[in-house]
Amino acid sequence: MTADTDSLRTVSAPAGLSARDSRVIWLLMGAAFVVILNETIMNVAIPHLMVDLSITALQAQWLTTAFMLTMAVVIPITGFLLQRFSTRQAFIGGMALFSAGTLTAFAAPGFEVLLLARVIQASGTAIMMPLLMTTIMTLVPAHARGRMMGRVTVVISVAPAIGPTLSGIILETLSWRWMFGIVLPIALVMLLIGAKWVTNVGETRSAPIDTLSIVLSALGFGGVVYGLSQIGGAVAHDSGAAAGAASATAAMSLWISLGVGVVALALFIGRQLRLQRTDSALLDLRVFNSVNFSIAMAQMFVLSLTFFGSLTVLPIYLQNVLGVSPLETGLIVLPGALIMGFTGPLIGRIYDRWGTRVLIIPGSILAAAALWFYATLTQTTPVWAVVVGQVVLSLGLAMSFTPLFTASLGSLEKRFYSYGSAVVSTVQQVAGATGIAIFITVMSAVTAGAQSSDISDIAAQAAGVRAAFFVGAVVSLLTIVGAFFVRKPDDDPDGEQHFAH
Repeated sequence: MTADTDSLRTVSAPAGLSARDSRVIWLLMGAAFVVILNETIMNVAIPHLMVDLSITALQAQWLTTAFMLTMAVVIPITGFLLQRFSTRQAFIGGMALFSAGTLTAFAAPGFEVLLLARVIQASGTAIMMPLLMTTIMTLVPAHARGRMMGRVTVVISVAPAIGPTLSGIILETLSWRWMFGIVLPIALVMLLIGAKWVTNVGETRSAPIDTLSIVLSALGFGGVVYGLSQIGGAVAHDSGAAAGAASATAAMSLWISLGVGVVALALFIGRQLRLQRTDSALLDLRVFNSVNFSIAMAQMFVLSLTFFGSLTVLPIYLQNVLGVSPLETGLIVLPGALIMGFTGPLIGRIYDRWGTRVLIIPGSILAAAALWFYATLTQTTPVWAVVVGQVVLSLGLAMSFTPLFTASLGSLEKRFYSYGSAVVSTVQQVAGATGIAIFITVMSAVTAGAQSSDISDIAAQAAGVRAAFFVGAVVSLLTIVGAFFVRKPDDDPDGEQHFAH
């Protein structure tokens, strides 16, 4: 807590926070919601952009890939940035970048400028979630963190799900530019309010930035995420007849990207281990000295993998197999996202009172059960059953993500909160890219094989979807085992934080 702890107002401020601290957290949550909304808002707009900007599907896909790639490059650096810059400076910098990118996108005369705008947007977005989680861990006392992290679930689950739904509504009545035009004034208002009301949390320290670490981080995380995204991107074209030279080029690009990424990551890790001895690492890896943090990150990786993989394959199933429209697709997945978001505060309260296992164990079972159900989808599965499955999956993930966020960061020393927050966000990005790559690759391979036999294209697509979800369901069984090992730090005897020194 900060210096004005003695001015607590438990009536107006949640979780026993002062009015000032509560205001800072709510402003950060609002800003994070706005910026994360834009991470998925482009997906539905790709066909419109291809026509309006006269670009190919591959070029249009880069508007999403570039956003994800920039996030993967910038997020690992935020641990250092939040150590060096104050809360207010980080907020203004992040929201200013996002607002500038949104304005540029709204006024973009062509594809190249729009692509640059997405990169600028992503640079600001990458700062906001680590900043939000670091601020919560710094200000909120341990006994109330679950409730506050539960509210963060609204940001990380509802915003990405509303993105496609919102863009579908906008595209039916307005041009694609208004996806940015509507968000821009909201972002500017958040920037102005935040510039006035966001106060500094914690202490900053002046440390020299290691340029080589930045380069290795960009090559490492960027190379891995780009390589994985190439797998997913290639699938969209795999169903056509052109698979020759383009396929070979894509395969070469994929392996080169992954190879560069893995080598650079190994060098990056080695350099951080060396630099952290003098507290000068770009991303301090001593966060993994906490056994509880490490287990929670493994659990979060698998859950995020299945979550993002499902979010990618399910719309393909709904549109290509069941024949529903993009707008209807958004509305079908919306109830699950709303359940996931709005149960977050209740789940946080349960965590604060009873700990992790009462949530994560049943949550992982629910998520796995939903994926096993999805592995049975056919071309005659009723839409209402898909909605129910999505609600069950979302509830299971909500029961898992909130305790994992809180227990993992709560297992760290205060000085490592910013690095831990950066690791959490990085794990989500890399897991998301991995999940999309695995699900799409399996779906594509099985669909192509089924099309060579004597069945309809729709039946072949359904077979591919079932195979993708089957792989996800098998992988999800790991989370049921891992759920028994994640603990709430306050539950440990004698205050043991499970650090391996």
